[in-house]
Amino acid sequence: MAVTVIWTLLLVGLLAGLAGTEAQQITLHPLVGRLFVHTLDHATFLRLPEHVAVPPSVRITYHAHLQGHPDLPRWLRYTQRSPYHPGFLYGTATPGDRGLQVIEVIAYNRDSFDTTQQRLVLLIEDPEGPLLPFQAEFLVQSHDVEEVLPSLPGHRFLTALGGLWEPGELQLINITSALDRGGRVPLPIEGQKEGVYIKVGSTSPFSTCLKMVASQDSRARCAQGQPPLLSCYDTLSPYFRVAWCNVSLVDKSVPEPADEMPTPGDGILEHDPFFHPPTEATARDFLTDALVTLLVPLLVALLLTLLLAYIMCCRREGRLKRDLATSDIQMVHHGTIRGNTEELRQMAGSREVPRPLSTLPMFNVRTGERLPPLVDSAQVPLILDQH
Repeated sequence: MAVTVIWTLLLVGLLAGLAGTEAQQITLHPLVGRLFVHTLDHATFLRLPEHVAVPPSVRITYHAHLQGHPDLPRWLRYTQRSPYHPGFLYGTATPGDRGLQVIEVIAYNRDSFDTTQQRLVLLIEDPEGPLLPFQAEFLVQSHDVEEVLPSLPGHRFLTALGGLWEPGELQLINITSALDRGGRVPLPIEGQKEGVYIKVGSTSPFSTCLKMVASQDSRARCAQGQPPLLSCYDTLSPYFRVAWCNVSLVDKSVPEPADEMPTPGDGILEHDPFFHPPTEATARDFLTDALVTLLVPLLVALLLTLLLAYIMCCRREGRLKRDLATSDIQMVHHGTIRGNTEELRQMAGSREVPRPLSTLPMFNVRTGERLPPLVDSAQVPLILDQH
């Protein structure tokens, strides 16, 4: 009866947990060639009422992956500064990513060990309006990637950049952390940031100021450690500290020339006065070289073997020669000692007498009394500190 009650409670708890972890589904519409940012907020996964704020001590981490795959698609990235901060899914879809993609996000509550699942349905479509052939990329050294992913910092950057670019529609194309581009992790000093690359596109041509910054003369000054050529006022300062030596401009308004296809020839090289082909090689007989290569090492090995055999077998003195070279007195003395030793061993092996008391384990030297051992000597440790 008790076992039945326990299993019933376990099944009820499991069903309640499955009902509580039902995946939420959100439909999003990323655009090809445009920056896509989705914030993974703690309040969405905790399912708190609208008037209840998220406690600042709540720690939640996220794991996102493409449905049916262990990782995210190649155009989408995930970042989160710490479990106390929200997570971000961001990236720029390519024309090859058009269609439907489902991203599964699992949130882990590090305090209560609860898990919540969310399903993001991404309908990737082409953007409406004209293309953005003029693209510029800036390295912002005063921010981390998590600080520019929200909409407010991105809008502020585009507004400040409008003072350097001719009037036109500016849109964010991509945002990449400087660490993903080979940057180093900064020292834990206040004010040191990882840096972020921000790519902006527009339908208007580049301004004279931007062209001068990306010119060859400006690159040469940067290579010598001098500031680049900036003919206009830096409207991005002081909110954004841009490394002007790392500005890159890409003009896609002019189509790139198609690669010329190589025309197949007849396979005969043209006459070159500087090319002198080698003459025909004469036939050679390699039998002699092969015999020398094989027979010389074998002969050397055979000579060494014969020399070793002569030294070990023919140069030995032998026992008879050694005995003849020894004096008779020394031989008699040696034989006497050896014979006496053998006789003593035979006598010791055949006698049946009790063992001397001094060889017994519990023998008292003063009284000659034998006592049974009180303690098993096998259990007494050699070092008293071991027990």
